[in-house]
Amino acid sequence: MLGGDIYQGFYGFSERPFTLLPDPDALYWADGHTAAFTVLEYGIVSRAPITVLTGEIGVGKTTVLRKLLEQLDDSTTVALVSNAHGGRAEMLRWVTNALGLRPEPGADYVSLFQSLQDFLVEEYAAGRFVTVIIDEAQNLSVEALEELRMLTNINSGKDELLQLILVGQSELRNRIMRPELQQFAQRIVAAYHLLPLDHAATTAYVRFRLVRAGGREDLFSDAALEEISRLTAGVPRLINKLCEFCLVYGAINEEDPVTMETVRQVVDDGIFVTGFIESGKAAE
Repeated sequence: MLGGDIYQGFYGFSERPFTLLPDPDALYWADGHTAAFTVLEYGIVSRAPITVLTGEIGVGKTTVLRKLLEQLDDSTTVALVSNAHGGRAEMLRWVTNALGLRPEPGADYVSLFQSLQDFLVEEYAAGRFVTVIIDEAQNLSVEALEELRMLTNINSGKDELLQLILVGQSELRNRIMRPELQQFAQRIVAAYHLLPLDHAATTAYVRFRLVRAGGREDLFSDAALEEISRLTAGVPRLINKLCEFCLVYGAINEEDPVTMETVRQVVDDGIFVTGFIESGKAAE
């Protein structure tokens, strides 16, 4: 990105400190992210049939999840389903496709289910457990969620053969509490709702990213950090966006450290978009 070229040399960075791509190597272990990782790890180790991670857009759910995936060994077969939609039969097809199964075209529900069950048994016999991650799970219908619950009933008599990790926005947490999903909720062994960072954690997060990229931790004034925390409501993705623009402006103005006035200039110029703000929280 051109912006990074503008400020990296001026501030002495070896790489861009604030990127939007989920980078597990750049994960800042705030209390909430540590707790979220622990819950996911517990779900894997305990062979929980369903584990749920929720949180608003940009709080770091995907980064935590990718950090977890780095820790898994060959004893776990992992598949990712993203942006799934449809009812029960469609959900089953999403899962089989994610696992690389290729049933005959036009295969009916029974055939799809049998192919999945055979695959799970084969993996179990080979000493591997299967974990399917459902991203953007807040978009799933009640029927799709019920189908996922039914899939977790496949077992060896001693072990669960299929484990599900559902990741989604806050709507997912509200949906699974509906009366018609009571049986689904009872299959959830571990769940965590990831919140944005508070001011202290936002300050620590920014300084961590600066130092990790080869810069100094004091490249933003205290007042600038306070303004960044307020404007982003502690959402890491928004923090990254705002800090990136601030470093560009700061380098152009040969400013060190970056001041609160520069943060406000970025916002006043309209290049930093947070989305709607509700109840004091920003969201993208």
